[in-house]
Amino acid sequence: MASHKPLACSVLAFFFAASLVSAQLTANFYDKSCPNALYTIQTAVRSAVAKENRMGASLLRLHFHDCFVNASGCDGSVLLDDTPTFTGEKSAVPNNNSLRGFDVIDSIKAQIEGICLQVVSCADILAVAARDSVVALGGPTWVVNLGRRDSMTASLDTSNNDIPAPTLDLSDLTKLFSNKGLSTTDMIALSGGHTIGQARCVNFRDRIYSETNIDISLNLLNKKGVLHSDQQLFNGGSADSQTTTYSSNMAKFFTDFSAAMVKMSNISPLTGSSGQIRKNCRKVN
Repeated sequence: MASHKPLACSVLAFFFAASLVSAQLTANFYDKSCPNALYTIQTAVRSAVAKENRMGASLLRLHFHDCFVNASGCDGSVLLDDTPTFTGEKSAVPNNNSLRGFDVIDSIKAQIEGICLQVVSCADILAVAARDSVVALGGPTWVVNLGRRDSMTASLDTSNNDIPAPTLDLSDLTKLFSNKGLSTTDMIALSGGHTIGQARCVNFRDRIYSETNIDISLNLLNKKGVLHSDQQLFNGGSADSQTTTYSSNMAKFFTDFSAAMVKMSNISPLTGSSGQIRKNCRKVN
């Protein structure tokens, strides 16, 4: 009988390495190197959301689209502009003329660079801004582990392929999130982020004119989901039970959403000497 020792050792080594990376992210990472970083981000986000409520949803989405692309997950790659050597992620189908909030991140970065030169990463600013945006809109809070470093490249192709499309069915959504190490519970909870913000007509035109499981007047349990992918969470399938629970138990939704955000923001971060701390979030140093 063939031995499975090499395979077992490889699996153990993988999980050991993953745990080491995760362990390098800590909630107090900037306590000594930039003690006013979190307050600066929070103040800027509150101000931006006060000016325009929709900005909270935009910053949350910016973080989500960052985390779902590249092997290094939440690495600030979504913020990079195109260069002669690569095409960034801003022109990807899910992002083009859709992602917003870059100017808010630029402003936060400039403020932080003014107090702590090249210490706080753009990836961490995105992660904290997403949390502070949700709180500013009346949602739950969670502990953001810090210490991510910024990528030195971006991927148009991965952005086009890995970010969940609004046309996906439940099975495809489940698979896409599973590929990122996120469970079905995480997927349903994170989809709750769509309860804030706005959607472009191009993302739901086919649904409102072509699908029958829709009530024109909006709410998943009454077939009022704008996006096809959202209505899949309550459409006679395996997600119905969890969606129903959330509709009557906001505390449960907040708990699961917070846990899923922590899990997503910890997807394979760049740490230690990997990547860099960008001076300008739009370009590598």
